[in-house]
Amino acid sequence: MAQKIRKNTKKAPAAQLAVQKSEEAMIGGIIEGSPGAVGVAVIRLDCGCRKMAAVDKNGEPASKVIIYRDSATSICEQCKADNGACTRVTEQFIHWEKSDLDDETKAKIIAKVLGTTTCH
Repeated sequence: MAQKIRKNTKKAPAAQLAVQKSEEAMIGGIIEGSPGAVGVAVIRLDCGCRKMAAVDKNGEPASKVIIYRDSATSICEQCKADNGACTRVTEQFIHWEKSDLDDETKAKIIAKVLGTTTCH
């Protein structure tokens, strides 16, 4: 149901697992700090940075937008310059925390948060 944009990016299995665990931990932290959240919007960029924010049941922000990069003290220079431009998105989706939302509600939230078209 989540809108996804994917490019072929291959990583070593151990590195990919570490990135996945780090991303899951960040999602958990965002959910924990956002009591009204039903999910977390995740936008992965071609540079390896990620933008994330919690969303509520109406598709409104339930947290601030966080940009981070695994195992780095700061985001990359390109993200500092363009704030993670949509032309560099490799994948975007919503990680749903609450499973009691119906598919129609999820689709409306996805459209509101991630949009209905891609940016190129």
